[in-house]
Amino acid sequence: MPGPTTNYNVDSLKGQSLIKETRRTVDDILKNIGDRLIDATARGNLPDTANLLSSEDLVQLKRSVLSIKQRKIHPPIVTHNMAHEADPVLNYIRKVQLFNKPDDRVKIIYHPEFLTRTNPLIPLDYGEFVRGCHLGVFPSYYEPWGYTPAECTMMGVPSVSSNLTGFANYMAQRVQDPGNHGIFIVDRRYKGYEEAVGQLSSYLWRFVQLDRRQRIELRNRTERLSPLLDWKNLGQYYAEARRMATERVFGS
Repeated sequence: MPGPTTNYNVDSLKGQSLIKETRRTVDDILKNIGDRLIDATARGNLPDTANLLSSEDLVQLKRSVLSIKQRKIHPPIVTHNMAHEADPVLNYIRKVQLFNKPDDRVKIIYHPEFLTRTNPLIPLDYGEFVRGCHLGVFPSYYEPWGYTPAECTMMGVPSVSSNLTGFANYMAQRVQDPGNHGIFIVDRRYKGYEEAVGQLSSYLWRFVQLDRRQRIELRNRTERLSPLLDWKNLGQYYAEARRMATERVFGS
């Protein structure tokens, strides 16, 4: 969610640097293990799994673990320093006390900037980021259309939206049993707030109960809906809306 910032959060940069260094250490150790596996196999022996990690490897891993423990801080909830202390998103995160503590069942990363591959913290293009998600959650109270759940659908990612959005109503009219195709719709038109929260919670709970194979099958069903969102189909509605607006303002 874009917001006015001054620069990157120092703790976020330090954490990213630490993770990169840990990954380099692990990659080196994996190469060493691979060399030992090849050597043992080439000699016609099964490798001794107890000796795959050398004493030098263990020292390197212990150093990485120590570096992580020495930070003694929770992962930052925001990746940047905000330009305004009264940032509404950050203030709400504080209000509900999501501070990324070890015992917090929900962890959060507020990234107030659009994603690009050149980003030093999350070097991903937006499409790659969406594709890597399990589920998109966008239970808006109002959205004329809603591009984010549509983008999820195009990339085979199930999503939750509400029946106060153009996207959800469009899909509900064209897809029988949308939930079976990864289009979960929360009723915010006729249900009260608590009921809508319960319905959303139910969708999330059912989703996390799926095993890997079931999630893959659901993603496939979701992606098969992408032709409904092709510009060749949707573009005609934009053209018609423009025609109607022009007629109303300037006459036929």
